[in-house]
Amino acid sequence: MDSPRETVLITGGGGYFGHRLGCTLYQKGFNVILFDVQKPVQEVPEGIRFIQGDVRNLSEQEDMFTDVSCVFHTASYGMSGREQLQRKMIDDINVKGTENVIQVCINMGVPRFVYTSTFNVVFGGQVIENGDESLPYFPLNLHPDHYSRTKAIAEMIVLKANNSKLKSNNGLLRTCALRPAGIYGPGEQRHLPRVVSCLEQGLFKFQYGDPKNLVQYVHIDNLVSAHILAAEALKSEKKHVAAGQPYFISDAEPINSFEFFRPLVEGLGYKFPTVRLPLILIYFFAYITEWVHFVINPIYNFQPFLTRAEVYKTGVTHYFSLEKAKRELGYEPQDFTLNEVVEWFKSHGRVKRVKKDNFLWDIIFIFMLIVVLLSWLPTVVGRILESQGMFVKGTVNSL
Repeated sequence: MDSPRETVLITGGGGYFGHRLGCTLYQKGFNVILFDVQKPVQEVPEGIRFIQGDVRNLSEQEDMFTDVSCVFHTASYGMSGREQLQRKMIDDINVKGTENVIQVCINMGVPRFVYTSTFNVVFGGQVIENGDESLPYFPLNLHPDHYSRTKAIAEMIVLKANNSKLKSNNGLLRTCALRPAGIYGPGEQRHLPRVVSCLEQGLFKFQYGDPKNLVQYVHIDNLVSAHILAAEALKSEKKHVAAGQPYFISDAEPINSFEFFRPLVEGLGYKFPTVRLPLILIYFFAYITEWVHFVINPIYNFQPFLTRAEVYKTGVTHYFSLEKAKRELGYEPQDFTLNEVVEWFKSHGRVKRVKKDNFLWDIIFIFMLIVVLLSWLPTVVGRILESQGMFVKGTVNSL
């Protein structure tokens, strides 16, 4: 993307990633429109246009797509925490919102569309080692969370829309999908603050799963780079090489999820936990938590400690090859650490305070384990294993 006259539009531009992508493109000389229901937490640089609106209702805002050369559709809902349990909102934004944006692109003659998808479209709790883009979508009815299910549906819609005829000219819509790992970086607003809050509340007391489990993460700047490269690869100059294609995007090497967070935990002055619990126990606790949330949500919409999808994503090996992204997009991930994240939290006063130990959470945690083990575990584990195929189904490998 080398023309300073191009205008790009970013849905979800008020979010952490959308804002960073917009600022990078602006620095490269593009006209940038950020579109979201809420303004970014970060300052919007002068020269970047922010438009407040909702992807669920674009009928009155089609004009903002005039002369747009590429849409980056990053808007989504339900990625983590209690948002994962709001099924109607997730469906409306992730599926219907995506359909709306694609239709507006067709109506207004936008030639390129880059969709921010997720690893989860092919992952639902099974082991995947060095998987590639030939893997099939995970069965929609077996996803442990509605977010992953709707992201898979939306990705299918996006890739199917490739080569759709544009109404305002004789061109075609070229689309592609990027499947990122969990995003991190200074100022990240979803996952890292929850981890730090657990540290502050004394809840980070254990690890779970096999210590040899490996997963992947992606630094925000690597993900920004991948999106810009993907938009370039949809152009005729690149022979539309990315058109209709999905790509896994992450940092270079997989790592154990708890080891990934160790620099953050210790960097903020906390003791890294040594107790390790069985994955099935934590999964079951998440299962019960989701059930309790469903029951009392009309009265109190509390933040779950963990959801089933989060247990899978952090406790089950799943990592993917970057070869296709390197070969077709020219993607080369840079090396990053959590040091800048640690410094960001320190600069915002999120460092451990010296105080007496509080054993309240220890007591609650032990009581919870006793209740789960004695009252529920023998009768429900079989149902979980049967419905999810978690430890019964075979390993998925891509050689």
